[in-house]
Amino acid sequence: MNAAANNPIFHKSIFQGRLEFGPGKNIEKALQLYTVRAEQYYRNEIIFKPEQIFLMDQGNIDIPRTVMQASDRYFTNTLNLLDYIAQFANAGSLGAWLIENGKVLRHKMVEPQSDKIAVQEYIRGRKLVGTKGKEKEAIEALNAAINKYERHSQAYERRGYVNFTLKNFKDALHDFNKALHFDENNALAYYGRAQVHLQNEDKKKSLEDLSLAIQKSLALQMVHWQARYQKGELHYQLKQFKEAAFELKLFTDRHFDATDSNSLKKRDAAFTYAKILMEQEQFEEAAQRFNIALASLEDDSKTSSKITKSDILLQRGLAKKLAGKNGFMADLKEAATLGNKEAQKILQTK
Repeated sequence: MNAAANNPIFHKSIFQGRLEFGPGKNIEKALQLYTVRAEQYYRNEIIFKPEQIFLMDQGNIDIPRTVMQASDRYFTNTLNLLDYIAQFANAGSLGAWLIENGKVLRHKMVEPQSDKIAVQEYIRGRKLVGTKGKEKEAIEALNAAINKYERHSQAYERRGYVNFTLKNFKDALHDFNKALHFDENNALAYYGRAQVHLQNEDKKKSLEDLSLAIQKSLALQMVHWQARYQKGELHYQLKQFKEAAFELKLFTDRHFDATDSNSLKKRDAAFTYAKILMEQEQFEEAAQRFNIALASLEDDSKTSSKITKSDILLQRGLAKKLAGKNGFMADLKEAATLGNKEAQKILQTK
């Protein structure tokens, strides 16, 4: 007999999300299929028993954030079973991660992919979101998905982003509220609503929604760090330096792949966090954080940051000087050479 089968290796597993079937026959069919397949295909070697995740009166499978040790077999069986059942759902999204020492071994977002109109129109609309000139088509597709399944939280959330892009802020707010009415764990909807509040110059409400976006998402998800970065910057604008430092330190200490849009904010986050450290008279650490901001200049083609090399050199020079470290004059001179007027003024007074 295979020794690995007798001594399975366990990893950290995370499941979180919801699949919408609708009450009545739909959810009853889903329950029947889940139960039969669990017994016949997987010999009940799965993580979730039906009674743990099926909410029959609401018509959905709901898995609140669940973190546990699981063998590869149990994780794979559960993921495959949920993926199978998802094809009978009208809407929803459910994430599964298998992790070892912080490294993601496996990850999948389980979503309906069937030929149901609600499913296909949502997929079509989602693909069009963010494509300039295709906003009308995106809204039409998302409208069709909602008309077929009124509780489609993701369709409302995606439509909210399209309306936000079109500066239809009132409609965007309506859509994000509807998305959250049908799924209070939709982190993207909280993040979207925070953007509307910012447009309405309500930073307090924006901070509240950014906090909820962080709480409802995992640190493995892009939106989690988008919310942390923006929350830190907002706290900084409000001169809430302690709160800002907490968020921005986490952000700058995080490694992002080049494909993650959060990597483009690394310079801004490090720069702002370093300035907070300057305010707190932690000059040596501030200089180190300005180093991180400088390192982000290596790929300057994709970032939209307005912070220049001369800005960073100026601040690093000041931090070094106040920390009693060598090299501050070289930073100030280079910043001045690059056209930084404040650095030029400082050098003229010496």
